[in-house]
Parts: sequence; C-alpha cells; structure tokens
Amino acid sequence: MSEDPTKTIREDYDRLAEQYAIHVAGELQHKPLDRELLDRFAARIREQGEVCDMGCGPGHVARYLHDAGVNVFGLDLSPSMLEQARKLNPGIPFREGNMLNLDLPEGMLAGIAAFYAIVNLPKDSLPVVFQRMLTVLQPAGVLLLAFHVGDQILKEDELWGLKISMNFLFFQPAEIRHSLEQAGFVVEEIVERDPYPDVEYPSRRAYIFASKKRCAD
Repeated sequence: MSEDPTKTIREDYDRLAEQYAIHVAGELQHKPLDRELLDRFAARIREQGEVCDMGCGPGHVARYLHDAGVNVFGLDLSPSMLEQARKLNPGIPFREGNMLNLDLPEGMLAGIAAFYAIVNLPKDSLPVVFQRMLTVLQPAGVLLLAFHVGDQILKEDELWGLKISMNFLFFQPAEIRHSLEQAGFVVEEIVERDPYPDVEYPSRRAYIFASKKRCAD
C-alpha cells in the first residue's frame, strides 16, 4: 500500500460536513432494508459489549443503534463531520480515528457497523483495514459492512456546490468477501438491493455480515 491516502479524504469531508449532514443524516427513515439489517445486527450484539459505527459521518447509524439499545460510539476521520455528529446526536460519544491505524484496544468491540466507510479508500488499503477491524473485535464479534456494487471509480470534483477531489469506489461482493476471508473473517451472509429512488445515489448496494472466529473454532 502507498502512503496514507486519508489526508485529502479528511480535508474533503471537513469541507462537506455541513452539507453532508443536511443531505444524509435523515436517510435511514427512507431505507427499510437498512433498518432491518441494523435491527438484526443490534439484536446480535446488544448485550455483548461496546460497538463502533466506523466512518460514522453525521452519526445517523450510531443514533439508530443507540435507540435500539446498543452501547455504541462513532468514529470518523473528519473533525468537522464529528462536530456535526455531536451536534445532531447528544448523548452518544464520537471520536476521531483512522481505519488504517485504529487506536483501539485489541478485542475491545462486540461489533462494527461500517456503512460506506470503505468507499473512498484505495483497494490496496482494504486488507489493512479489514485486518485492523478483525483485531479490535472480540471473539465472535460481528461486522456489518455496506458498500456500492460495481467495478467503477467515480472521480468527483464537486458535491453540493463544493469543490472536492475524491474518488468513490464500487466493489463486487465476491472481491470484498475474498478480502474479508483473507483477513480472517468468517463471511456469514451477503445481501444486495437495488437503489431507493429519489433517496440516494442510484447504485446497487451490498451488505455483508461477517464475524471473528472464537479461539476454539
């Protein structure tokens, strides 16, 4: 993997944070499958310990899990995005962090929700990200990962009227499955859906439930 690619990602999301929160923070109310999968995730890890909404953005996934009784905190690369998350979601902790170098104790987490957290990262960084995720999960800990389905890379130089320089990567579920398994995850289920019209970018979506093996497995 090349040098840390997150500097420009952080800068772009700092620039986008306010508009991003306006456009994205309420999206789950229009996404029934996402809510159903988050409910399933919450039911599995609710009594197991602390959970991280990784790449939390304005904190809407963390809020949903918190309201479902999960002991959750949000983690994001962008200080300005975290400012929005704290403003919108009082009572939920949010902290700055980098998925390529997670500053969390080994085995700390019962679960990780990572909704579109990988979409701006170069593909060659994914093995490192998934290995870091596995390390911070407790045995039998659960990952729920969401991403756009496809092979393309969208190179965006403007979003909501703001100048950025960001790549949005699409992935095939089979390649993400392989990368997760190479990192040591057990992939349990892959769910796909078509986009919700007038709610989100018109791309097919995939969700993967994966878990960390118990030591005796």
